Amino acid sequence: MFDNQHTVYAIFFTITSNVTVEVGKLGSFLFPSGNYIYVGSAKRNIQSRIRRHMQLEKRKRWHIDYIRPYGEIIHVQTYSSELSECERAQQLFQQYKGQWIVKGFGSSDCRCPSHLIYYKE
Repeated sequence: MFDNQHTVYAIFFTITSNVTVEVGKLGSFLFPSGNYIYVGSAKRNIQSRIRRHMQLEKRKRWHIDYIRPYGEIIHVQTYSSELSECERAQQLFQQYKGQWIVKGFGSSDCRCPSHLIYYKE
């Protein structure tokens, strides 16, 4: 299903109605209905990481875990390592004419505004 050489992934999902969610230490945020892309990476076993993100019931460890129960996953894309997680997030942001929806979401270990992109169809 996935190739281990891939280290960066993007989870495309839809939230069908506005929802306010407490996202760990980041705080409480309104997530408007619409389309989202979460960009992440795994140093090893990316398949396991993606399977975990797809589960609804789990201990909350990553920012995506807090909003996962409200979103329906449409597509998961893995990428080989030609672009870093940060570069891929920026590329998808531009490609989908997105908005950074929550400052620091998925990007607490880098200088990116966010790794969560909100976009219109």
